[in-house]
Amino acid sequence: MRSPIIIGALALAALTACGSADPAPSAAPAGGGDLPAKVTVAANDTSCQVATAELAAGTSTFSITNGGSKVTEFYVYAPGDRVMGEIENIVPGLTRELVVELPPGTYETACKPGMIGKGIRGPLKVTGEHKPLTDDAQMAEATAGYQRYVKSQTDTLLVKTQEFVDAVKAGDIEKAKSLYPVSRTYWERIEPVAEIFGDLDPKIDGREEVIEEGMEFTGYHRLERDLWKDNDVSKSGPIADQLMSDVKLIVERANAEKLSPLQLGNGAKELLDEVATGKITGEEDRYSHTDLWDFAANLDGSKAAVQALRPVLETRAPDLVKTLDEKFAGAEAALEAHRSGDGWKLHTDLSKDDLKVLSDAINALAEPVSKIAAVVAQ
Repeated sequence: MRSPIIIGALALAALTACGSADPAPSAAPAGGGDLPAKVTVAANDTSCQVATAELAAGTSTFSITNGGSKVTEFYVYAPGDRVMGEIENIVPGLTRELVVELPPGTYETACKPGMIGKGIRGPLKVTGEHKPLTDDAQMAEATAGYQRYVKSQTDTLLVKTQEFVDAVKAGDIEKAKSLYPVSRTYWERIEPVAEIFGDLDPKIDGREEVIEEGMEFTGYHRLERDLWKDNDVSKSGPIADQLMSDVKLIVERANAEKLSPLQLGNGAKELLDEVATGKITGEEDRYSHTDLWDFAANLDGSKAAVQALRPVLETRAPDLVKTLDEKFAGAEAALEAHRSGDGWKLHTDLSKDDLKVLSDAINALAEPVSKIAAVVAQ
């Protein structure tokens, strides 16, 4: 779950290496040959200037330049704030690209300076005929394979979250603490899918900063605070019940969702951004310090999305596949150095040098992963 807190130096270095600065953006024509449309977006602290409000159906690339002083995000929303595509943590001076598949319909674009609130929104109309990427047999199998993975993770998410909730409601603090990072593992592996559904993600995984956005602080991190900071769950039963209810709803929606292959590619990168901006900094699990459990889960989820797309990538970009294999192995090895029993060391047990090694490994992996969406959109 993203946070408006200023990104730490390690995360900033990792993200900066994955993007490229660009002069003030200029409009690019929509469509054109076999290439997706490219739409420039000039974002700052008070405006979100999208070069066009109408696109041809199919794949489009949004090139977002942050000319403001705050870290920003960019979203494309379908009705009901269903997320069609998103890119987070665009630091000042950076340009990042989002490739998204859009069928005909009405949408909204949004920049979120400070990464909070509903964002600065504008209308987007998509017209014309749409040939889904999944019309290709390899693409269809990629999404089907990944959706089987999501089903396996959500099945266990329900079981482990129920165990965690039961321990909280029973007042068994030590058992609840032991179950907290385990239950979150299955959530963190599929978070890009979970984030599609509007406010459900912050209800389940929002940190205390959601209060600034006018939301109640609920979910995993509220219970984390009760367990580790307050050491008191005597009044946490309703929060635990709400968490279970929200998890059941998001599992139902996630398993019914028909994903685009681009959502797999973008999701693989989003999970690495989650590591860089929340897990390495210790911001995600600030009370329990169990961030490395989330780190491992995000890495697993990213790899699962990439592996689902592997046949497509082997056909279109075999050299990229070799690089991905190498960099995933490097990141996994860097993390494995911090294993403790069946789990992981606490974030507070890691030195600055340890964190630098992990940051470098994620940075090295994020660069080739960021190329996947463009390959898929070819």
